[in-house]
Amino acid sequence: MKIAICPGSFDPVTLGHKDIIERTAELFDKVIVLVMSNSVKSPLFSLEERMDMIKRCVNMGNVEVDTYNGLLVNYARENNAVAIVKGLRAVSDFDYEFQQALTNKSLYPEIETVFIAARGENMFLSSSMVKEVCRLGGDVSQFVPGEILDDVIKRCKGEK
Repeated sequence: MKIAICPGSFDPVTLGHKDIIERTAELFDKVIVLVMSNSVKSPLFSLEERMDMIKRCVNMGNVEVDTYNGLLVNYARENNAVAIVKGLRAVSDFDYEFQQALTNKSLYPEIETVFIAARGENMFLSSSMVKEVCRLGGDVSQFVPGEILDDVIKRCKGEK
């Protein structure tokens, strides 16, 4: 069984994330969407909330959602993953992701990193942009899955 991991902070999950996850699920037998904490980001949603939002947005039988607070390659090794899948929006993403891929490969030679290019309509889309637009009162319905739209709007307005 070919297992892939789609790691990220997903704060919140966007239509771009959803697209990459669904396309990955078409290529691999099992996909683990791994919600990770990022020490340089201040999350809007808890890890549990982010996991729940992904579960509500992605309804594919071969997709699981998990969380981990450690080295991604350790999780990959423990779960027999063969690939880490990352979505790329622009050349600037590639620079960072390529560095990560090389580091992961040196720590765990059996893992491969697979890059999937974002669709044109998602090239500009990021969770940070969604949060900023939402906080300033803009319409984010075209950026996040409908299943979580109300959650995102409420949280951006300061509601729990």
